[in-house]
Parts: sequence; C-alpha cells; structure tokens
Amino acid sequence: MLERGPRAVTLANVGHELGMTHANVIYHFGSAADLQSTLMESMIKDLIAALDKIRADAGAPVIVVDQMFDAFGKGGAGSLAAWIILSGNAARLEPVRNAVKALVAAIVDQTGDVETARGVHEAVLMMTLMAFGDAVIGPYIRDMLEERNDAAVGLAARVLPHLLRPSGSPAS
Repeated sequence: MLERGPRAVTLANVGHELGMTHANVIYHFGSAADLQSTLMESMIKDLIAALDKIRADAGAPVIVVDQMFDAFGKGGAGSLAAWIILSGNAARLEPVRNAVKALVAAIVDQTGDVETARGVHEAVLMMTLMAFGDAVIGPYIRDMLEERNDAAVGLAARVLPHLLRPSGSPAS
C-alpha cells in the first residue's frame, strides 16, 4: 500500500507479498474489502490500547502520538481510510466502528468512571482526526503556515493528557 497506494491492497497483491496463494488469502479475509477493514480495525485497536499507556506514563503521549501519526502517515491508514470513504464504501469501515465502540467500552468497564469514558472518546476523536488530517493534507497545511513537520504531533501530544486526566485531577 505504501509503495503503490490503497488501490494496490488487493488479495492477489497481499498474497504475493506474503508468499501465499490468492486462495489462502481469500480463505483468511474473504475479500479485499474485508482485508482493508481488518487493517483499519487493527490500527484502531492499537490506538485504544495505547490510551491506557498514556494514563499510566507521563512520557507516553509523545510516543503514542508519534506511533499514531506514523500509522496514518507512513503506515498508510490515512490514505486507506480516505480511499475507502471517497470510493463510497464507508460501510466497509463498520468493523472499525464496532472495534472502537467495544474497546472504549472495555476501558470504561475497567475503570468504571464516566469521566474516563468521555476522555477516552475525546482522545480517540482528536488523535484520529489529527493523524488522518495530517496524513492526507498535513504537508500542505504545514507549508502554508510555515510549521515544522512534527507540529501536529507536538500539539496532539500536549493536548492528549488533558483529555485523559481522571475527573477531579489537578491540571498540570
């Protein structure tokens, strides 16, 4: 996908890259749409799992945000999501939607805190939108504003801990 774009994420191409037969890839994924949805779902699961790290480690936001922006930019999730949406196939992102809801619910169940739930929702929204936007149009916007390449990453890393702060915690 990174070399040839989202349209290259076909079962035949993936099979070739992995040294598998086309039939074997079909057996595991069913269709290219299912494969693409699985890729997006996996990236979102990684994001949600990273949110727990952020609450536990004050230095984690920069690392997690870097990973998220890399996944959407260098990893191709931003291009893949844009291609899926612009192709009129938003329904293919339904597994991503389900994964996000289930994982956020699991974090909320684990903490039992409604404020944590709100913070997790806001953190997922902010990080996903920022990483997606940065991957798709970030270089042009940064150039217009004469900003560094890591400007959005730094902004997200500074804001993220505030969204995940437990209710009643003092501001840092």
